[in-house]
Amino acid sequence: MKIHEYQAKQIFADYEIPVSDEILCHSVEDVEKAADKLGLPVVVKAQVLAGGRGKAGGVKLAKTKEELVDAANQILGMDIKGYTVEKVLTAKAISFTDEFYVGLTIDRNTKSVVFMASAEGGVEIEEVAKDNPDAIHKFVIDAEIGLMPFQARQIAFKLFDDIKLVRQGADLFEKLYRVFMDTDASLAEINPLVITADGNLMALDGKMNFDDNALFRQAEILEMREPTEDEKTEIEAKEKGLSFIKLDGNIGCMVNGAGLAMATMDIIKIYGGEPANFLDIGGSSNPQKVIDAMNLLLADKNVKAVMINIFGGITRCDDVAKGIISALDQMNINIPIVVRLSGTNAAEGLEILKKTNLVTVASMGEAAEKAIEMASQTV
Repeated sequence: MKIHEYQAKQIFADYEIPVSDEILCHSVEDVEKAADKLGLPVVVKAQVLAGGRGKAGGVKLAKTKEELVDAANQILGMDIKGYTVEKVLTAKAISFTDEFYVGLTIDRNTKSVVFMASAEGGVEIEEVAKDNPDAIHKFVIDAEIGLMPFQARQIAFKLFDDIKLVRQGADLFEKLYRVFMDTDASLAEINPLVITADGNLMALDGKMNFDDNALFRQAEILEMREPTEDEKTEIEAKEKGLSFIKLDGNIGCMVNGAGLAMATMDIIKIYGGEPANFLDIGGSSNPQKVIDAMNLLLADKNVKAVMINIFGGITRCDDVAKGIISALDQMNINIPIVVRLSGTNAAEGLEILKKTNLVTVASMGEAAEKAIEMASQTV
């Protein structure tokens, strides 16, 4: 789950991490009122759940009333990576001397939280990692004991020469770690962390992502959620017992089991196709799940063919076949479907499917090849 900058900085402020004075606005009039309250100059920043706002023109400095109105008019309603800007953050412009990056995330290699710090702040950390990886300092944090004060000072000494800033930084880093752990975050970063003109540290921007599986114990965080249309679909799927993630391809996948679903996507790629989704119907033998899954697949207009790949263990292939038949009866399905059934009651399932005009195959490779071929023939 992602949240906006203004929400992340609200959380930072709750933990006494210094942030700029700012007001959330939904119209040009709101921006003008905010500027009157904060005083010019201000920065007008698009609030969308996407990076690269500055490059897209979604962050503008306004020194005069005319620049302010012009910036608000330009940013509100603009499109940034498919997101329409419906609100902006009007923030007091801060004079600063240096920019840094600090952030916490989960490192799957060490199976620990890792603290990252870089003196190259103010740009996307992915660019720094690509162009100058040595500029990023990484500190693995022991999950049993957390970020120790000496570690926080070690990180601060990597960024600052002034002992006053080292002390400020160490204190701020410990607070950021507490934010990360207390909120079940998967990412918490400040970019840029700046040294203000009066020699203090301040978070000028903030980004936080959260572990969806922990949201049941994070009621206040969950209230901040603004799901996209794709995320709404994923939430709806979860409520129906399905694991669904939309992708960009044109081969719809319906599979039982996460491992088989990953293998199915891989084999589609190997044969030159592009999967449209990850969809795991789980181990249930409820035919309704197949109907629900088919509804999800057909809702994606990019899907040109469907590959159903079932290995029957707990899931019975004949029940899946019955679900497919029910879906065909209830829905107007006008795209080709290829089915591969193997395992428990596979023979019975294939016998049921003989009543349809669906393509049935014996192997995953055949299924992938056929699905790709049929998708290329679908208008």
